Amino acid sequence: MQKTGNDPDEYLATVPERFRTDALELDAAISEVMAGRSRVLWEGVFWGGTDQKIIGYGDLLQARPRGGSVEWFAVGLAVQQNYLSVYINAVEDGQYVAQKYADTLGRAKIGSSSVGFKALADIDLEALLRLVRIARDQTA
Repeated sequence: MQKTGNDPDEYLATVPERFRTDALELDAAISEVMAGRSRVLWEGVFWGGTDQKIIGYGDLLQARPRGGSVEWFAVGLAVQQNYLSVYINAVEDGQYVAQKYADTLGRAKIGSSSVGFKALADIDLEALLRLVRIARDQTA
């Protein structure tokens, strides 16, 4: 995946109608928390080999296990085929915050650094935004 010069707002206008309202609301809420940080569209092959588009908020230089670092985002928003995903690249007490606070988020599928859900109504938005704030505060 890499940053592109494509406009995140133009991307949001093209997401499937069933996700558009929720994606726009999430983007606005995340953008407010991440005010003053970058907001760019990332495109390309993501984990698992799928082609993705992710709105990335905040710049992050992430160390790789085998040396070197990679440019990434602190928080990401993606519209998948069947659900929305919010990626939160933050750790507390040696645990990914998505996993640490999973029980506060509502009806969501939790990965190491991801929160997936079918509709915004399924999750506690304020709980999710607390995780976004943690990621914001951990990045420059």
